[in-house]
Amino acid sequence: MTTDDPTAPPAALPGLGEEPLPARRRVTCRMCGRPLRGREARLWGLGDECRAKLAVRGAPKPPAHDVEQDTLPGI
Repeated sequence: MTTDDPTAPPAALPGLGEEPLPARRRVTCRMCGRPLRGREARLWGLGDECRAKLAVRGAPKPPAHDVEQDTLPGI
C-alpha cells in the first residue's frame, strides 16, 4: 500500500539501521602515543606538543647577508 501523503513517515527499508556504524579508527601520535583529536594533528600523525618539539630540533636558519653585485644595465 502506497500513500502520497508527504507527512507520512518513510517506509522502513530492509537492512538499514540494523547494524551500528563502525567506530572511527583511533589515531595516535607517532612520538608519544597519545590519541590525536584535531584534524591537523591526524594529518601530520603528531600532536601539537610533539610537532613543537620537532620544530625546535630543526636546523637553525642561516644568517642573512647582503650580496655585493653590480647594478643592472639600463636601470
